[in-house]
Amino acid sequence: MTPIQMVDLQKQYTHIKTDVDAAIHSVLDSCAFINGKPVQDFAVNLAGYLDVKHVIPCANGTDALQIALMALGLQPGDEVITPSFTYIATTEVIALLRLKPVFVEVDPKTFCIDPAAIEKAITGKTKAIVPVHLYGQTANMEEIMKIAGKHNLFVVEDNAQAIGADFTFSDGTKKKSGTIGTIGCTSFFPSKNLGCYGDGGAIFTNDDKLAVQLKMIANHGQSVKYYHDVVGCNSRLDTLQAAILNVKLKKLDEYIAARQKAAQYYTKAFAGNEKIATPFIPSYTNHVFHQYTLVLERVDRNGLNTFLAEHNIPSMIYYPVPAHRQKMFASFGGNNFNLPVTDWLTQRVISLPIHTELEEEQLAFIASKVLEYINK
Repeated sequence: MTPIQMVDLQKQYTHIKTDVDAAIHSVLDSCAFINGKPVQDFAVNLAGYLDVKHVIPCANGTDALQIALMALGLQPGDEVITPSFTYIATTEVIALLRLKPVFVEVDPKTFCIDPAAIEKAITGKTKAIVPVHLYGQTANMEEIMKIAGKHNLFVVEDNAQAIGADFTFSDGTKKKSGTIGTIGCTSFFPSKNLGCYGDGGAIFTNDDKLAVQLKMIANHGQSVKYYHDVVGCNSRLDTLQAAILNVKLKKLDEYIAARQKAAQYYTKAFAGNEKIATPFIPSYTNHVFHQYTLVLERVDRNGLNTFLAEHNIPSMIYYPVPAHRQKMFASFGGNNFNLPVTDWLTQRVISLPIHTELEEEQLAFIASKVLEYINK
């Protein structure tokens, strides 16, 4: 059995090496390392895949979130509702822009933001909602958009972990995650389902005016060189990374299917075990399994983590400390938020290896060791 990785990028690369190497050499031959043609090609290709009007590539997923919020014209002190159970980048940019993060609960089954909690948290200062499509499935965007419409709020989707996922509305229509709200954001960090070989990100919108603003902000606030209309930043997707992403985008659905197959193996292996809750998938979304995350009950989670490591099985805890309990948010009154579901999850979740190259022998070994520890 080959060594087990949390994400096996090296083995994945061997399968696309010829195309990736050719794409990289094409950029090297052109020497157009900044804003080369592959960047524009990727924006068009990704827009086609997502069925969205505008894709604005940028340097990373955190920049994507920051640029999105900057484009909405929010003012210091405006409130932005977001889950605390997420990676820190989601909430970090809110504070960075001197906005006020308002942390709300997530659904204990889906781990995504709870629409009922959003409704309760809205005040006269609320301007935006940032739902996170955590671990690979979408939040309940139909309900979120109804709330946003009712209260005239912007919706910025954090789609860093769920690119390629489908949301199904009650009338049967489908949209890709990240294309439903005012703006969608994603990351191309190497471990993502669509990952490059460095940093990268993108912003999506169907709003023509917002697209112009987003592009300007990402490019020093200029639409014409040396004429700066707004305060912006410098956030670009490198041509090399765009060339790689053009290759990998063609494989994204195949990669999603491979992750789903591995997830099905796990779920079947753990079925009926009362100490393990496997991922719950509501009817309105599919799951692209950026992570395969268990919720443990009456199990020493850290003990399992150590036991697996002793058998050369990596596992991760996403996330051990929620945002509202981080020191960085003390001045925002983070400790004043009462989020028992979030606290409960942070004590019980553990993620197993999930990627495109997992072999059945590896999956069987991982599942057997999890069950060995849990049933001892």
